[in-house]
Amino acid sequence: MTKILLLSDTHSYIDDDVLKYVKQADEVWHAGDIGDLKVTDAIEALKPLRAVYGNIDDAKVRQVFPENNRFMCEGVDVWMTHIGGYPNRYNVLIRDEIYKNPPKLFICGHSHILKVMPDKKLKLLHMNPGAIGKYGFHKVRTMLRFVIEGTNIKDLEVIEFKK
Repeated sequence: MTKILLLSDTHSYIDDDVLKYVKQADEVWHAGDIGDLKVTDAIEALKPLRAVYGNIDDAKVRQVFPENNRFMCEGVDVWMTHIGGYPNRYNVLIRDEIYKNPPKLFICGHSHILKVMPDKKLKLLHMNPGAIGKYGFHKVRTMLRFVIEGTNIKDLEVIEFKK
């Protein structure tokens, strides 16, 4: 069993409220727009981190983290990228690959809109944790936590903070 904290779009912002949840996770996954490596440094000081860079991230962040991160967590094939799109409207840069070889869990950020939805055609679960940073149009800061146990994704929970 692996407890995951999923966040995105920190835009250089991290605080004790977020770090409290980091401490409760086994792994933290960041779906891009990190902003400043001090964010990922603070997370990595507490827990293992998997991350991708986003469109606002500079060369320093891009040297540390990839654009796409595909990995296995227990028995779940995970693909994380920042600008991924949504079922039936995937980003043109990944569309061919996602149709040829779909993961079980597809994660992206970018929109600042929390969304969890199945892609019934590709038989995958799509997650976007929204934005946990203070920069952007979103009214509520959000992130997700869930459990991966074997091949099962379960116990999904939305965490919200006032902006």
